[in-house]
Amino acid sequence: MIEVRPGGRRRIDRVLAPDYAEGVEQRPLADVRALRDEAAQEETDLSYLRRLLHARIDIVRAEKLRRTDGGSSVVDQLATILASNAVGPSTGLGRYQSHEPSRADAHQRHVEALVSDVDLSDVSTLSDEKLDLTLRTFIGEEASVSQRRRQVQVVMDQLNAEIAGRYQRGSASVDDLLANERGRPNNRLRE
Repeated sequence: MIEVRPGGRRRIDRVLAPDYAEGVEQRPLADVRALRDEAAQEETDLSYLRRLLHARIDIVRAEKLRRTDGGSSVVDQLATILASNAVGPSTGLGRYQSHEPSRADAHQRHVEALVSDVDLSDVSTLSDEKLDLTLRTFIGEEASVSQRRRQVQVVMDQLNAEIAGRYQRGSASVDDLLANERGRPNNRLRE
């Protein structure tokens, strides 16, 4: 399960700390954007971890179905199993992610460690009991990751609302943003 440690040094500990966005209204816009970007990176990493878990859940479910209904091996169905999750109906918030996962290897190791003695490369060799336990473990972990992801999204929404509010009130300008991205200050006259 994904735990948040108060005072912890990991990004998820910082982003989900109760004081992460405290006083954001008084902070400079660049600081608010930096907080939002850090939260967005955590959301991207959690989304990646969810996708890894979904793939494993789909593989285990396919093996359970094969045992009940017969049919070809999971290896023969692997492309179809993995593709069905990729093109299936969306159940999430549909957020555009501009970041790449920053800890892909760590997430892979985390998922593998959940059921360390289970080799999913040949699920047909697992007992029914081991297959059931594996499925329950992956589903439980996916629920935990999804919960943390939703919490991070709440933080992102709060920060995005602050940024948008500044543009609506006129205390931030797109011209300044573009000038800063080009690496030079905006010298336009202000009235």
